[in-house]
Amino acid sequence: MRIDILTLFPEMFTPLSESIIQRAREAGAITVCVHDIREYSLDKHKKCDDYPFGGGAGMLMTPQPIASAITAVDPNHEALRIYLSPKGKVLSQPIVREYAKKERLLLLCGHYEGVDQRVIDLFIDEELSVGDYVLTGGELPAMIVTDAVARYVEGVLNVASLQNESHTENRLEYPQYTRPQEFMGLSVPEVLVSGDHKKVEQWRREESLILTRKRRPDLLTEEERQESYTTLPKPKVKRRKRGTSQSNQESTLNAVQPQSEDK
Repeated sequence: MRIDILTLFPEMFTPLSESIIQRAREAGAITVCVHDIREYSLDKHKKCDDYPFGGGAGMLMTPQPIASAITAVDPNHEALRIYLSPKGKVLSQPIVREYAKKERLLLLCGHYEGVDQRVIDLFIDEELSVGDYVLTGGELPAMIVTDAVARYVEGVLNVASLQNESHTENRLEYPQYTRPQEFMGLSVPEVLVSGDHKKVEQWRREESLILTRKRRPDLLTEEERQESYTTLPKPKVKRRKRGTSQSNQESTLNAVQPQSEDK
């Protein structure tokens, strides 16, 4: 998959050169190209914004640099062209999976008060929002889309990593635990260390449903909201003895605090 990102601030995309996304790029699973819209401006000062007709606060991105950038990057309209906008449809896991099936995406990052409507009418296929809030520009949403979509591209993640996570089958993911088995008075649920894989799966399904009912009931069908379940044992809370356990815990936590570089 190839993802082209058009922005006025290419320096903001350094996070895409780290961690899983960078390893996927190095392995050839995905290609991410960031393009500076200013380079396509015909203005001698590389100006890319101006005041909106009709008045109003702020500046608007002018159409020529954006149109020239899109035409140069995607001359045959092979990519699905997406404008990151608070007016667009809201990103969801089903949309992410659909985008992951595409061979190319082009993400246009607006800034200031947005972009000239004629660019959207002439060059954009979809407007997309990452939530019901407003940001200073489309750069962070573009990184969100890139990260979310890349996870579903073959060769980026182990397939097992995509199973049973939040928003898979309209459920939130169950709680996860790792070592140590006891931490600050809280123990890992006994079922997870029992070795009984059937009970572990049952516990995970139940916890996933409980959590979804509590935090995102809108994801469930009416039948799922009414579905009965058997709650397995919860984590046991071991109360600390006054003056002993707490000081031991604090000593352990203090031991792993980062050391100051001041001499």
